Amino acid sequence: MRREHFTLDVVHIDWVETDGEPKKPVVSIDFTGPATMLRERLTGPGGDVLEASETDVALRLQGPLGDDTAGVVSVTNRITGEFILELNEDADDVLQFIQAARGYGDAADDEGRYAVEITLDGDSFVDYDKRTFLVYDDEGSLLRQHSLIPSGVEL
Repeated sequence: MRREHFTLDVVHIDWVETDGEPKKPVVSIDFTGPATMLRERLTGPGGDVLEASETDVALRLQGPLGDDTAGVVSVTNRITGEFILELNEDADDVLQFIQAARGYGDAADDEGRYAVEITLDGDSFVDYDKRTFLVYDDEGSLLRQHSLIPSGVEL
């Protein structure tokens, strides 16, 4: 699967800058490549679609954090460690999304701090409520201060 086959869109993050009413941030990932391959990656050994608890979302920076730093957003299978999908994004945009998710989680009594929707050629395939979003520097070290890690969770 090529990164060009993925389009990422986010909603409900503008309220952070305007001090508006908190809304759950949503990241929508649309895949326009060969659907069979992504379906296989999002399916567990028993044939069922992976649950939210069986996936991890992360940002891996491609350089020092700063202006115009690029990053790779990935969704991985927590059980096997295999990449489900990867796509290039601006690191500042992703960090703004994480800030909105943190703010929403602090303001709302909700298990999920953000939602991930994955569509195949515009048709909904999976929807996840997520609480964790890990950020790694360009050398692979976890950046705790930029990551979204629920209290009580040890890594």
